[in-house]
Amino acid sequence: MDQNMSSKRVAVLVEDGFEEVELTEPVRALKEAGARTEVISPKEGKVKAWRHDRWGVEVPVDTPLDAAKPEQYDALLLPGGVMNPDKLRMNDRAVRFVQSFVQAQKPIFAICHGPWTLIEARGVAGRRMTSWPSLKTDLTNAGARWVDETVVVDQGLVTSRKPADLPEFNKKMLEELAEGVHRREEVSAGRMG
Repeated sequence: MDQNMSSKRVAVLVEDGFEEVELTEPVRALKEAGARTEVISPKEGKVKAWRHDRWGVEVPVDTPLDAAKPEQYDALLLPGGVMNPDKLRMNDRAVRFVQSFVQAQKPIFAICHGPWTLIEARGVAGRRMTSWPSLKTDLTNAGARWVDETVVVDQGLVTSRKPADLPEFNKKMLEELAEGVHRREEVSAGRMG
């Protein structure tokens, strides 16, 4: 992997009810590549995972959302799970945190239901994306071009549908993190992430 990956810092924004493997597997891939990850949440202490149909592990919160500064991170990871993004999209501070990454054109990695928070942050219009199938209408109504594919990359935005897509999601996530910010002039010149 890119030798500069050790300088990369990724914010992982979650609430209770995130799908366990959609946090643990991407975080493992990031750490193995040398990147640093930081779990950020409106909740202090620990957040609880959801594992398919029951509660899973508890993960320590590294930084409370109120103390997190988007400019200190190179990218944002938005795990899915139904409860997690539903809570985040109702939290103005969480939405503003996500908007900071959208506006700065930093890489964003969202899987399953994770794009719900991106919709609220006005970060999907004109973007080619995928998600859990039930979000198709939500994303389309918000201006995204939804496709049913394992992984979709659009100008630094990496999206996947479900836990089974994690191997491809993680691969593209690491590629986009290595590339960094996708400036508008690069995109308009035909460079797609």
